[in-house]
Amino acid sequence: MPLDPITQSFIEQAKAAGLQPFESLTPAEARAQFALPPGDETFGSEIRDITIPAGDAELEAKLYVPEDPQGVIVYFHGGGFVIGDIESFANVGDRLAATCNCAVALVEYRLAPEHPFPAAVDDAYFSTQWLADNCETLFGKDLPLIVAGDSAGGNLAAVTALRARDRNGPKIDMQILIYPATGTDFELPSFKDPENQLFLTLGSMHWFWDHYLPDRAKRNTPDASPLSAPDLSGLPRTLIMTAQYDVLRDEGAQYAERLKSEGNTVEFVCYDGQMHGFLPRFQLPGSALAFRQIADSVGDLLQSRKD
Repeated sequence: MPLDPITQSFIEQAKAAGLQPFESLTPAEARAQFALPPGDETFGSEIRDITIPAGDAELEAKLYVPEDPQGVIVYFHGGGFVIGDIESFANVGDRLAATCNCAVALVEYRLAPEHPFPAAVDDAYFSTQWLADNCETLFGKDLPLIVAGDSAGGNLAAVTALRARDRNGPKIDMQILIYPATGTDFELPSFKDPENQLFLTLGSMHWFWDHYLPDRAKRNTPDASPLSAPDLSGLPRTLIMTAQYDVLRDEGAQYAERLKSEGNTVEFVCYDGQMHGFLPRFQLPGSALAFRQIADSVGDLLQSRKD
């Protein structure tokens, strides 16, 4: 299916505005270029600013809380472990809270190259542990726990689920991985397909990983590349969403297939005509489809706990 016209127009507008490839920029320049303006649309969540102790770090986080939350989603934003922040994903947290009827925690994990691997992984795991331990204090009751994220944030959610399994907690009920980075095999067809070199490119992926984990010998470990884990059994139910025009498409599909083959409950969808990075850009067609899919999947989880 061709790239949808709205996304094509978005790309043309970005080019006309002078959008530069990430690999041609410094991290500071890339962060300034990537910063997403706050959305005009709000969804009625109560917003709380909190600080989370996470090992040797203190992390800022925003909680988006609907009137009667039925679950907690810990959300890690995308940005290649180098760029992005919770302010740029505020619209995602607010909309997820409203559509899923769950409290959503956006966690400001530390970024590379100032804080290279495994800082972001540690932040993701320890913040999830803290939110699980403090759920009743924060929300007045224990709630199902979901980890979620897009792109690099999808990687952090997947690694957090693996760590939780291997470290006997916290109990995670679901993981939601949105066009996740799960490995570093840049020879996969989706990385090399010229049609996929859009918002995120093969060159960009090399740039991100070189900042996040320069030692290539260490990239093939489960904490960096969950696809490299020798055992993917015993993980929570999973929703994985990919995009047709995305260099990460194939590794997302590979992760879904491995999870299925090793006995996990997996829901997988590849959005035709969509590109990487569609979720926080509400004007793109893939965004509304993805929020609906997430809400349906979370709803199924919550219903199953009531039955």
